[in-house]
Amino acid sequence: VQLQASGGGLVQAGGSLRLSCAASGLTFSRYAMGWFRQAPGKERRLVAAISRYSTSINYADSVKGRFTISRDNAKNTVYLQMNSLKPEDTAVYYCAANALTAWDLSTSEYDYWGQGTQVTVSS
Repeated sequence: VQLQASGGGLVQAGGSLRLSCAASGLTFSRYAMGWFRQAPGKERRLVAAISRYSTSINYADSVKGRFTISRDNAKNTVYLQMNSLKPEDTAVYYCAANALTAWDLSTSEYDYWGQGTQVTVSS
């Protein structure tokens, strides 16, 4: 199983980025997908999660109204559109796949993890 995250970079506050995560080696539609982030010196936290067929979505309070998670099961890809970025959004962003508890979009217990992509928001 491989999860390849991309799309990170350096952006000014107020700007936008779109992260992508391409999955291979698994039946993508059997997995809920999540985006997590970890800032320096902090724990990794859930940012957003989406159910297997996009019927349910969960966002961290800190990103509600600014970030949008979506997926394309035909392309085995999950996305995170990030708008109105703030310096506190700076972190390494990870995508992850969860089949065992795919019904629980608040869990941090995921089966597979990608390598992470750096997002840096300058003030």
